[in-house]
Amino acid sequence: MNLELRKISDWARNNKLNFNENKSKVMLMSRRKRKEEKKVEIYLNNKILEQVNKIKYLGIIFDNKMTFRKHVNYVEEKCTKLIFFLSKSAKTTWGLRHAALKTIYAGGVLPLILYGAPSVERSYGYCML
Repeated sequence: MNLELRKISDWARNNKLNFNENKSKVMLMSRRKRKEEKKVEIYLNNKILEQVNKIKYLGIIFDNKMTFRKHVNYVEEKCTKLIFFLSKSAKTTWGLRHAALKTIYAGGVLPLILYGAPSVERSYGYCML
């Protein structure tokens, strides 16, 4: 991996691009159930990259076992907060009407739930959301 990363880094440098080793992370992804934690040393610009168990990329949280549990929990928390704030303004005697709440739900909650669903679906073969 270090050899291939060196080739990519050289190509980037030749094309006036830089990779920030402080923002780059390493994560081993496998569905195998290992009891021991595998430690790897991957270098970029002669600095070792930090190894992590989860990475947030484009709003989707990937974990090293590809379970997407952390992502589902993250989306659940965001939706719960949004629904809580919506429920404050939707009372039976006052507040927003059903049509307005439906519009807010369709524009606020559904996009949160559905964002990244194709990635999860491809990983599992079905959609777990």
